[in-house]
Amino acid sequence: MTRIGNIKRPSSLRRSGSALAFGVSAAMLAMPAMAQEQDEEEAEVQLDTLEIKDYTADSNPYTQDGAPYKARVSGDPRRVKPLAETPATITVLTEQQIEESGLTDLRDILDSQPGITVGTGENGNAFGDRYIIRGHEARSDVFVDGLRDPGMTTRESFAVDQIEITKGPSSTFAGRGATGGAVNSITKQARTEYDFTRIDFGIGTDDFWRGTLDANFRASDAIALRANLLYAYQEVPNRNFSDRERWGAAVSLNLEPSDTVRFLFDYYHLTAEDTPDIGGYVPRPTGSGPGDVTVYSPWDEVPSYAQTGDFLNSTVDTVTGRVFIELGSNLTLTNSARYGETENGYVLTGLRGGAYDPATATFAPVTLSSHQGWQDVSYFVDQLNLATDFYTGSLFHQVILGAEYSDYDVTNGTYDLTNTGATNCLVAGRGGVAPGYCITDENRNLLFGDDQIHDLLQRDIVRDSWDSQWSVETLSFYLMDTVDVTSWLTLNGGVRIDSFDYSNLVSSRGNVTDYRYSDTLWNGHAGITVKPHEEGIVYFTWGTAKNINGGESDLGGNCGYGGICVPNDPSYSIGDGSAEATTNFELGTKWDLFDDRFLVTAALFQITKDGVFETAGDGYSPGGSLNTGKNRVRGIELGVVGNLTDRLSGQIGATFMDSEVLESADPDTVGHRLSNFANNQASVQLRYQATDAFAFGATATYKSEMFTGQPDAAAGYDPVLEVYTYRVPDFWTFDAFASYQLTDNFQARVNVTNVTDEDYYLAGYRSGHFLYKGDERRATLTLTGRF
Repeated sequence: MTRIGNIKRPSSLRRSGSALAFGVSAAMLAMPAMAQEQDEEEAEVQLDTLEIKDYTADSNPYTQDGAPYKARVSGDPRRVKPLAETPATITVLTEQQIEESGLTDLRDILDSQPGITVGTGENGNAFGDRYIIRGHEARSDVFVDGLRDPGMTTRESFAVDQIEITKGPSSTFAGRGATGGAVNSITKQARTEYDFTRIDFGIGTDDFWRGTLDANFRASDAIALRANLLYAYQEVPNRNFSDRERWGAAVSLNLEPSDTVRFLFDYYHLTAEDTPDIGGYVPRPTGSGPGDVTVYSPWDEVPSYAQTGDFLNSTVDTVTGRVFIELGSNLTLTNSARYGETENGYVLTGLRGGAYDPATATFAPVTLSSHQGWQDVSYFVDQLNLATDFYTGSLFHQVILGAEYSDYDVTNGTYDLTNTGATNCLVAGRGGVAPGYCITDENRNLLFGDDQIHDLLQRDIVRDSWDSQWSVETLSFYLMDTVDVTSWLTLNGGVRIDSFDYSNLVSSRGNVTDYRYSDTLWNGHAGITVKPHEEGIVYFTWGTAKNINGGESDLGGNCGYGGICVPNDPSYSIGDGSAEATTNFELGTKWDLFDDRFLVTAALFQITKDGVFETAGDGYSPGGSLNTGKNRVRGIELGVVGNLTDRLSGQIGATFMDSEVLESADPDTVGHRLSNFANNQASVQLRYQATDAFAFGATATYKSEMFTGQPDAAAGYDPVLEVYTYRVPDFWTFDAFASYQLTDNFQARVNVTNVTDEDYYLAGYRSGHFLYKGDERRATLTLTGRF
């Protein structure tokens, strides 16, 4: 077996010309032999490389040597082939790439990637991280070190070595969900090779402060402790009433009592406290018919209107234990267990109104509205993997046999809000006209200045009772085999069974409904890989994903936002109880060039989701839910990553997609595109090493226009005007960075995000409001010390 950083790989992963990194100690042992085979000049060059490796002892152990943006292998040991030989679209963001991008929250990091958009919601969606991959919800498909990380929380990158984004259904690996893909963060782990300490301190515009500590203490060859600490604070650029604050700690203990047994224990904590700014709105189109339509752009002069007392608070605590045992030269057992608790609560201020009246050429007053909720999650998961490689005749097998048990409990609730501030207008709503809080007149003129607008509502906030208690207990088994038939032909396949018990207590208007059911989900994948050249592969894969009815969003009974609708009838069953089922076909190619430092990928794919969970009737009250929807996403994804030249490295990716609703309980939506879905997306991050000490780079991100709507459903559409109702405009953003090695131990880096100060929007809610505004320009300076 071969060890990479803190994971062990089958010996089959070793290959000529691209041996896996063993760390500085292994490199030093190899030096005498290399010195005998090389002339003096070559030995000096090799020694220089060694000094760089020693200096970057804290670097990501999974990256390709000499190519800082290119990951060589996955941090998930179930991916038995190097990434360049893995028949799937997996985008990996390395630690250095993330740092140089200037992004820190996982939501921002993922939103810059092609094929991914962020989602919004109203009261039923806790405003934590929410992702849409290739048009499908993935907010419950977030993993840490291969174990599901449930809960609508804020996620940070301070303790992350790399982020792996698998695109396309992958339930064989992930279990339930993973319809459009999954996100897996690989964390920093204690290492027994050496001691190191790294300190980063950043300051910037809009009161930006960020400090991190990464320290590894090697007690002996068998014991090491690593601590990562974080404190960060920032105001939202040019909307400085809103801010974000983070405290984090990640502690890892590595014990290696023998050459064949290793224990790894991790504790992770994050507290995130935000005063959110949920942006503006876009007016509804107006006109008399298809030939007379006016489509409006978002209001780009929305003031900062967050109210005193607004908050979005997340707390995460997890404890993880792992054991790695070599049972033989080709047999490894790994067991990982985690217990975690998360809390997420929010009281936010949004906007309503603002519709345009072409008859009077005026806009309706814009009013303030309250949105709130809380969610508590506790969970336990244990995953067992047995990895082996062996021959049957001339066939070489790499087999993963696994079992997983998980128990997730999610409680959703609300706050009791009372607005004590004086109202100043009348607002029309479902219950008729009522006093409200207007911030503009009919001409979009502001009625209040900055010193008054943040204190209009004057809320009293009391945490109220729960409205949904959602839980699912699952026992899973899976078997995966990768078979090298010849040097140029590989077959792969796998099957997974997830047997679950689901329960959901829903409290509505004083009545509690207890809904329970059990089911078994079968998923699989299969593929063929042909290697026409030593440096390239062509593959074709098929894969499936299934999800518990209403289980994707963990929203319990709120059918208006993707959860289950349960009427006050205990005998009611949700549709036919069947799962949402997704099938993916992908034809791709990968070429690992220039001494494995430059990877080129391309993939054609089609994802079809059947039995889509839809709402029938009023989404704001119990109306029933049916498995009546079907949709399809087709596209092509292109990518390059690695060293384009000796000095130029980068990652470039683009997706060109098309989505369509094929079947629905509402036949008028058939043929329409999916909501919050950008057909075309691109991302470029380049880095140029101008001198040994100085490097600079830039990032460009493009997303085409999107249209708002219900999750996993058609975008909102006006049948009279024959246009999509609320448009989120396309945008380009550009970031830049430059770094300089001041001394052997100190480095300085400058980042400027949104260099052109573009007004852009990430996503919108189905009503055209909650139009999330991207951050305006920010500049930061980060000093790094390594010891």
